[in-house]
Order: sequence, then structure tokens, then C-alpha cells
Amino acid sequence: MNFNTIFLFFLLSFSFISNGQNASINKEVLLNETTLLNHLETLSSDLYEGRRTGTKGGVKARKYIVNQFHLLDVLPFKENYEHFFSFKASGKRYEGANVLGLVKGTESPHKYIVISAHYDHEGIKKKKIYNGADDNASGISALFAFAEYFKKNPPKHSVILIAFDAEELGLKGSKHFVESASIPHHKIVVNLNMDMISRSDNDELFVVGTRYNKTLKYLVSTFKQSNKIKLTIGHDGEDGKENWTYSSDHASFHKREIPFLYFGVADHKDYHEPTDDFKNIHPEFYKDAVKTIILLFEKVDASHF
Repeated sequence: MNFNTIFLFFLLSFSFISNGQNASINKEVLLNETTLLNHLETLSSDLYEGRRTGTKGGVKARKYIVNQFHLLDVLPFKENYEHFFSFKASGKRYEGANVLGLVKGTESPHKYIVISAHYDHEGIKKKKIYNGADDNASGISALFAFAEYFKKNPPKHSVILIAFDAEELGLKGSKHFVESASIPHHKIVVNLNMDMISRSDNDELFVVGTRYNKTLKYLVSTFKQSNKIKLTIGHDGEDGKENWTYSSDHASFHKREIPFLYFGVADHKDYHEPTDDFKNIHPEFYKDAVKTIILLFEKVDASHF
């Protein structure tokens, strides 16, 4: 083999590696977008009566999630999908249940990434149904999108998909999970939490949590963004904006010093109102937001913590 041949060989090899890296960066996330929207519309319909913890609507939503995990070949976590707990809030006793599914990792099966979203909402108040389309049927439908994606793109770390209950009553579902010691905390690599990701007037999705972890800060700051959506680091107490560090279930992980990334949009006029309905979400933004979160998960999954 002469020098020119050797040079050509290395040139082609470098080109192949570079193209492979670019392909990874520009990887297209193929989702069943119709199904994604259908799940959101279903869970935020009047049939589920606002999904308040302990109500018939809440139980119906939980059963829907269990059924979808089963259909998407997500394994039950610790032999069962449903993990029950009880608590008191405002002097009332509640019975809640988280839904946990497991996708086994191909390279680090004993280290876990927790991907979460809460399924409960405000229920019925003064005969008005608070359907919670953005808050947080959007996050639950995204969980299903992750499960579907993993069927063809198995994760390197094991993934626990969690639909938390009783977020609206004080993050009770996530508190129960982290306090139950189902998994030693040092085995949880990171929590990716989604709460309100389906509408934005300026196509902006916030990501919170990089302030507390150098690896996550690097991964997010170097993430190649889509031209369709603006992924903005902030709301973590350093930018003068409202601090969202403790605004949703990721707070329960943060308090145990588990790294987290929280994805959410700015509050809108329908936040915690009976008008938070499917008709008011922004479908194109929502689809792009879910794809963006999945792509960022890929970077996290490929990293070493």
C-alpha cells in the first residue's frame, strides 16, 4: 500500500466518522404525531373530570396510562405499574398512586434515568372541569412518545418512566418515590421532568437545572437546537426570572441532590383555569418540543456522570 493509498484510506475514515457524528447531531426523531396529539386530547377531555387525585377521573387516567405502558412494551417497575401511597393535605386524607414503567438499558442497566410527568390536575370546581391539557396531559403524552421511541432506539441507561400523582397537592407522588428507597439515590443519574410543554406564543421552551450540575450545563449549552423552537436555559435563580427549581416534581429529586432537568413553558392565561383545554394548545410547537426533549435525552444518555 503506497502513501497515496494510505492517505486516501485515512481521509475516507475521517469523513465517515465526521458524517456519523453529524448524523447523530442532526438525528431526526420520528414520532407518530397523530397519536401524540390524540393521547393529549383524550386525557384532557371531560371524560377524565380533571384527573384530581383520588377521584374517579384520576383513577380512570391512571388506568389509561397503565394500559398504554403495557401496549408499548414498557415493563412494570418492581413487578407492578401502580405504586400506591396515602397522605394528608389541607386536613384531608388522600389515596394516590404513581405509575412506573421500566425500559432496560443496553450498556448501563443498573444506572437509571428517570423521565417523569404528573398526570393529576385540579378536578372539578364549582361545576367547571379543569381539564389540564397543557398542565399536564402534555407531559404524560410525551412519556408515551418516549416509550414508543425506545422500541426502535433502546437507551444505554435503564429508564424509569413515571407518571406522578398528586403533584398539584404538594408534589406528594414524587416525594413518595424518592423517600421509598425503591432505588438507591446514587443509581439515579438524572431526572428529566416535563410539566406544561404544549404551548408557547414565541416558540420558547425553558430548561431548568443546569445551574446545579456542570455536566448537564455543558450538554445543554452545546446542544444543537432546532430552528423551529428556542430552548432557553433559565428560571433557576440566576437570571432574575421566577425561580422554577421547586415548581414541579423535579424538586423532590433536587432536594436529594439528584441532578435534574425540568422542561416547561411560561405561564399563560389558561394556567390552572377551566380553559386549559386541548383546543388551546399549539400542536406544532408541542410536537417540536417533544422531539427536542428526546434529542437532549440522547445526549444525556450517551454521557458519563
